[in-house]
Order: sequence, then C-alpha cells, then structure tokens
Amino acid sequence: MLVLLPPSEGKAPAPAGAPPLDLGALVHPALTPQRLRLVAALERLVAGREARALKALGLGPRQAAELQRDRDLLHAPAAPAAEIYTGVLFQHLDLASLPPGARRRADERLLVASALWGVVRLTDRIPAYRLSIDARLPRLPALPAYWRAPLAAALPASGLVVDLRSQAYAAAWRPAGGTLVRVRALAEHAGRRTVVSHMAKAVRGDVARALALARATPEDHDQVAALVERAGHRVELGDPVRDGARSLDVITAA
Repeated sequence: MLVLLPPSEGKAPAPAGAPPLDLGALVHPALTPQRLRLVAALERLVAGREARALKALGLGPRQAAELQRDRDLLHAPAAPAAEIYTGVLFQHLDLASLPPGARRRADERLLVASALWGVVRLTDRIPAYRLSIDARLPRLPALPAYWRAPLAAALPASGLVVDLRSQAYAAAWRPAGGTLVRVRALAEHAGRRTVVSHMAKAVRGDVARALALARATPEDHDQVAALVERAGHRVELGDPVRDGARSLDVITAA
C-alpha cells in the first residue's frame, strides 16, 4: 500500500547547523536530475527581480521574506520531512505520538508529494523551501506536467494507492493500474452533503494516522473503508469512476 500526502504550505526551518540536503539519499534517487533542475531554476528566480519571483511563486509583497528560503537550497540546513512540514494534516497525523511499529509503517507506507522534490519519505532530510505545485518557473512546463513522466517511471504502476493529495498535486501522477482510493471530506447538514476545504486537511491527517496504526495492510477499497471506520469515522465508498478509482467519503456533521 502506498499512501500519498500533500505537503503543507507552512514549513518549519531545520535547526541551524544541521547538515545540508543529500539529494542522492532521497527516496527514488532516479528523480535527482529533475530535482536538480528545479533547484537551479528556483535559485535563479529568487536571485533576480523580487517582483517577478513573487509573481511566479504566487506570493504577495508581504511574503517577500519567503524568497530567502530558496536562495541556497543545496547548502541550507536539512531535517526529516516530518519535522519540516507543519500544518493541520501533519498535526492530526501526529507522528511523534505513534508507537514504534506504527512509526515504522508510516515511514514505509506514506509519501509526501512535493512540487520541488517529486515525492519524499517522512524520514528524508530536506530544507525548508517555498514552491507550490501551482507556481510557474521561467522556461519550465507547469509543475504537474513537469513531474508526470518522471513520477510515472519511479512510482509503482499497480497496487493499492490511498490518495490524500489535493487535486493540484494529484494531477502530477496517478497509477496506471491497481486500486486507487481518493479520500474526500464531506460535511452533512439537513441531509445535504458538501465538499469542504476547511476540515479536509484534518480528515486527511486522521486517515493517514489510521493507516499507519493498522498492523494488517489493506488490499482493496473495502478494507481501507473498514479500517477508517474502525478508527471512529463515518465513511461511504463511492461508485467506481472511469479510471477505476473510488472515493472514500469521510462524513462529519456541518
């Protein structure tokens, strides 16, 4: 089973003096050429005109300090991705509180999608950076298109994939075959259900935690749904769509 998480927009800096990134040690080292090309493009961008860099990265004038994170990525202090990524999803995943066996399963089962690195393990050491999948770097394709072929070559074409990513990150890769479960957060009020964004990250973190805690590895949609339900959530499986994927709806009261 492969569980795909979105990254968080907020990132905590690695401790000062920590060793820098070792690109060859990241998961799927075959992605190193694409990673290096993006790092070089990003560093060129932030070394140029501030207004151009802010626009390309989708930042406002008050976020200009964020550009400093991208100026020397290969030499900046690095820490495990689980410590770099912050935000609601990672708070609900709460890796630090997992028992040792579940923490090992999280390291094995969970990958974080990244606009800069493609994917990383929670244990991969990376620096804090600023690059979202919606950014447009000069002389490069849109980032979902940039990553599509490299990720297709690196990631498994079959097997069970539980997709907790946003639509923007999901556009970069999906398995060619196998079983795909897309998790959605729905709010229900007076019999009506709506997709909600404000609680989706919390729901995804809860689902990721449940999948890490599970000692047995689920093998299909029904087993994933049953596992999440046992963790205390109300769930429903949607009908298969054209690509064979099914939605797993986690339903809460509005």
